[in-house]
Amino acid sequence: MDEYTCIVCGYVYDPAVGDPDSGVTAGTPFEDIPEDWVCPLCGVGKDQFEKEE
Repeated sequence: MDEYTCIVCGYVYDPAVGDPDSGVTAGTPFEDIPEDWVCPLCGVGKDQFEKEE
């Protein structure tokens, strides 16, 4: 699964870890995160994330 990086603060969403503090369980692909999810560090939306190459 692909990692995605927040272009504002540099937070990396790793699907192997998820974001348990926001209710996103480990193993959740970025595409399957709810649309209202925000970066846990800076609060921007999913549209501010870019796929890691």
